[in-house]
Amino acid sequence: MTSPRPAHIAMFNIAAAGHVHPSLEVIRELVRRGHRVTYAIPASFAEPVADTGAEPRTYPSTLPTDDEPDAWGTELIDHIEPFLDDAIQALPQLAQAYEGDEPDLVPADIAACPARVLAHRWGVPHVQLSPAVVAREGYEEEVAGPMFAELRRSPRGIAYYERFTRWLAGNGVPMDPDRFSGRPDRCLVLIPRALQPNADRVNEDVHTFVGACQGDRSRQGEWKRPAGAGRVLLVSLGSTFTKEPASYRECVAAFGDLPGRHVVLRIGRFTDPAELDPAGHGLPANVEVHSWVPQLVVLKQADAFITHAGAGGSQEGPACGVPMVAVPQAADQFVNAETLRSLGVARHLPKEEATAAALRAAVLELADDPEVAGRLRAIRTRMAAEGGTRRAADLIEAGLRRAAQAR
Repeated sequence: MTSPRPAHIAMFNIAAAGHVHPSLEVIRELVRRGHRVTYAIPASFAEPVADTGAEPRTYPSTLPTDDEPDAWGTELIDHIEPFLDDAIQALPQLAQAYEGDEPDLVPADIAACPARVLAHRWGVPHVQLSPAVVAREGYEEEVAGPMFAELRRSPRGIAYYERFTRWLAGNGVPMDPDRFSGRPDRCLVLIPRALQPNADRVNEDVHTFVGACQGDRSRQGEWKRPAGAGRVLLVSLGSTFTKEPASYRECVAAFGDLPGRHVVLRIGRFTDPAELDPAGHGLPANVEVHSWVPQLVVLKQADAFITHAGAGGSQEGPACGVPMVAVPQAADQFVNAETLRSLGVARHLPKEEATAAALRAAVLELADDPEVAGRLRAIRTRMAAEGGTRRAADLIEAGLRRAAQAR
């Protein structure tokens, strides 16, 4: 399926791996179909964007990066205020970067606030690309309302909403901050429908689940199961909240020297490997430690996965048919962990309960359960039918056609 003519498509995103990586294969496919794609992104992610064939349009950002997990603070307002600050400073820069080269359609990540403002200003469609769960009918009353009630009464929260409202009004966007942030006109959901809580209450006139858009990850490197490794366990707590040496030590204690098990332990950039062996005796021979691994490559050869239940890993595990132990650290990971548990393909262990004994029992139970394997096969089948990258590109091109007909 192709659009009548190649278009200029302008993607917008923030500098965070969990937001950028899910969109890259969709962008690559749009470029392959002959469209000119620009991608507004801070410079730290210009290289993977350029690798898709899109043109990076870099802009300076004030958001904390994946290298600064502690910069997000500890309160709810600390987690949302930086996005408004960044949007306000980035908007004029992005408007100038596209002056005289306005796009035909604007796909954008959920966190790229300036994109929706600019699409409104340019009079072109805005299509949200969500790498995480989306708001269902009743979400505001059941979840967001109670979560934000105290914030809305606080001086800092009141100031935040007043400032957000003024910014939207000043840019001619006739909606309140909650609708602007949480209720897009059109959304492609880049996760499987199976991972969406209360999926039957999601408005599918607005939201379309296209599932994982994983593509070819060979550019990320290779990993091969060592000869005689037996069953492989991948342990990864993501790319941001990884300063967890105690958690990694529990994994080593649980599986080190366990016959028939080989452990691939990804510890991120904030943990020194020496912290895993404070006594200096050396790690067990069946444990390999890396700051980073090509996760999908490893999962395709793995038999179990201990994960923080981020958006990427939560769908990559089922896509590879791998049972999981979810140990969430922050944000939407708690919802993902509980969803995976409810599907019967994972155990949800709160961080404080993830002892060596609990981790070992959970992994051994899951990996040997034929019913878990059967449920994973069924989910993989449903995921494959959702269409992934090609369907996402088809739907974006359909939006281009509708916009052309409306002109």
